[in-house]
Amino acid sequence: MILYFSKPEFYIPDPSQPESSPKLEFTTPLFRRRLSQLTKMIVQVVHDVTETTGIKNAKQVFISKRGDIGREFSINEQLINDEEILPAGFSLSVFNTPIAQATLACSLKSGYSVIFPSKGNLYQALQAALAPVICKDEKEMLIAYGDEYIQEEYGSLRPEDNRAMAFAVIASSEKKEGWKPLELKELKALSPEEILEKLK
Repeated sequence: MILYFSKPEFYIPDPSQPESSPKLEFTTPLFRRRLSQLTKMIVQVVHDVTETTGIKNAKQVFISKRGDIGREFSINEQLINDEEILPAGFSLSVFNTPIAQATLACSLKSGYSVIFPSKGNLYQALQAALAPVICKDEKEMLIAYGDEYIQEEYGSLRPEDNRAMAFAVIASSEKKEGWKPLELKELKALSPEEILEKLK
């Protein structure tokens, strides 16, 4: 089945500043004050794709291989040091926070879900995310993917592809002028970077 994809909006930090993040100038300083790199990137790309397409009523699906690794690190550090996790630290899930903050920043009210791709298989995650569009239960779906830079404290556990990136795209079952037609299987076995290039 052919789906139609909007022009993807993306954020990839300069390699010389791998921990940099968008400035989010369309939000208030209070809103963006304590957001992680991943959350800032997702807020930015979701904002950009909803602005460029004018579509703000599509449900959102957030996909991430690692989630908010900085938040996870701080939770683990607290567990090691204090042998407990305070509710305030745990209340912001490492996977729900980025897309939840994007919905707040962009005033999106259609609802969101989060998918963790098993063994990093982004294609399977996309299949699950786009199933409602393929089945025509939903006309459109906003897909946001992102992973942030893994800090040096992880040492040798950091993967070789330790590069932050995020992109957002809207997929539709209906043909739209200027949108790219693709069969989902064309994205099989591709890395996030390759998928982004395919969608451009």
